[in-house]
Amino acid sequence: MRKYLGLFGLFTLAGSLIAYNMFQRFSQQELWGMRPLFLFIFIWGALSSLGAIRWGKNEGFQLRFILSSSAGLLLSIGFPDTLIPFPFFAMVGYVPLLILMEMPSLKRRQVFGHAFNTFLIWNFITTFWVANTAFLAGVFAVVVNSFLMTIPILTYFELKNKIPRLAAVSFIATWLTFEMVHYHWDLAWPWLTLGNEFAAFPSLVQWYEYTGVFGGSLWILVANWLLWKIWQKTKASSITSRHFLPILAWVFLPIGLSFFLYYTYEEEGESRQMVLIQPNYEPHYEKFALSELQQTQEIMDWCRGAIGDKTDFLVLPETVFGLIERESIRNYPAVQQLEGLLIDFPQLNIVTGVSAYEFFEPENGWDMPSTVRRQMNRNGEEVYYEILNAAIHLKKGQVEVPLYRKSKLVPGPEIFPFKEILFFMEPLVTSLGGTIAGLGTQKERSIFEGEKGKIAPIICYESVFGSYVTDYLKKGAEALVIMTNDGWWDKTPGHLQHLRYASLRAIETRKGVARAANTGVSAFINQRGDLIAQSKYGEATALKGNLMFNNKTTFYTQWGDVIPRIALLITGLLILNLFSKKRV
Repeated sequence: MRKYLGLFGLFTLAGSLIAYNMFQRFSQQELWGMRPLFLFIFIWGALSSLGAIRWGKNEGFQLRFILSSSAGLLLSIGFPDTLIPFPFFAMVGYVPLLILMEMPSLKRRQVFGHAFNTFLIWNFITTFWVANTAFLAGVFAVVVNSFLMTIPILTYFELKNKIPRLAAVSFIATWLTFEMVHYHWDLAWPWLTLGNEFAAFPSLVQWYEYTGVFGGSLWILVANWLLWKIWQKTKASSITSRHFLPILAWVFLPIGLSFFLYYTYEEEGESRQMVLIQPNYEPHYEKFALSELQQTQEIMDWCRGAIGDKTDFLVLPETVFGLIERESIRNYPAVQQLEGLLIDFPQLNIVTGVSAYEFFEPENGWDMPSTVRRQMNRNGEEVYYEILNAAIHLKKGQVEVPLYRKSKLVPGPEIFPFKEILFFMEPLVTSLGGTIAGLGTQKERSIFEGEKGKIAPIICYESVFGSYVTDYLKKGAEALVIMTNDGWWDKTPGHLQHLRYASLRAIETRKGVARAANTGVSAFINQRGDLIAQSKYGEATALKGNLMFNNKTTFYTQWGDVIPRIALLITGLLILNLFSKKRV
């Protein structure tokens, strides 16, 4: 008991010192870097010590805690740019949880508690950096996502006890269903989709052009189940060499296929020269401290120094200019300066992210969108408008400037999830920099088209969603252009993970990717998912390179997420079966 009390005191003291240091840095307008990770670790340590004080004498609790903690660590350490660059740790990450759930006399609340411990560790080790945006909101995101991840585990626990012959199917289908739902609702946060584990190693998952990242999730889940079955055989002393054949085949055959696809793939299409501008204005403090006039002048200097007669596309990052009124884009000074480049370089296509707004005229019987805001103007009249995170396309001779609205929004700062139900959480959303209104979106994807090709204007968070990106290709896009700003998270694994996910989009679609970041990493990625050129974090630069444009359609582009749709159907049938058994 004294030992655990001592640990609690030690963890609490260390956490308090880190929290104080973070507060001091915040008051001095300095970012926290890796400090939120250490604070999360010490908070977890203090809470674990309290749990040990309460249940530490229970040997079953001790073993379960070790197993659940081991599972969280295994799922974390191989995740892209986290601790160890070896994603195959995830293939054993669920085994400790599966072992735990076979322990006798296990109750549902015990499964929940230990599963929550697993996913809390996985979340705070891999995504602690969200706290650099707003600390309380970051804590909320980590805790809520950990809670949501326990749902498929609890569902599997119920199903395996009631329908044991379908335990393997239940385990795999329920998790894939959870991942799919996590792509398509207001709280969408697919950052930890299992298939993302291989984002730093594109040569291992070239077959994503057929399955998307959910193929990687299936690969990991089946591997965990097969390894757990081997553990059961070992425990029963009935293991033989033939029991290893299924897992060896399951792991190495996809790798062999991927290597074959990787080394035999030849890029298709026509080469286009592109210039990516990385202004490097730190978004918390610096961007809003400098005048837009000064920022525009510096950006224009970068543009003029980098583009030439052979440059086809100039790409600037997310929300680099604004606020711009939708109906008078050309009157905005920064846009006028950019259009001035078209005089000397008429072949140029300019794509840039902007913050924009659009006015609405109320009409009788008009059902106003929930994203429309109301405000009194200087004349005392009520005006209706919508804020947009958008991208525009400038080219020679165009009559109207095309505008694309970011439509996959970040929960919190850009969209208030379930605001009709969670209205009481508006202060938390406001602390993230968002509002209850959120941002305006558009129902369908649209592309930017010029004589030099058709591009998909993907804004930041949208690049994390595989099937969402394929909607641009169905409109005719020949290359992917990502405009982002990853400086919100400081120099942590967050901006690198976001970069890696762009490689997965390249494989799924077999399209080249040009990625322009305000702060973060700008890069060119080829159709195999290789980083062929990239900038450094924290540098202002112009990155010039060539990208292949093509109109190739992959199986994944055409058919999308077949695997999780099948899993959703199976999970629905399993749950119906479960309820029918309860009634009987």
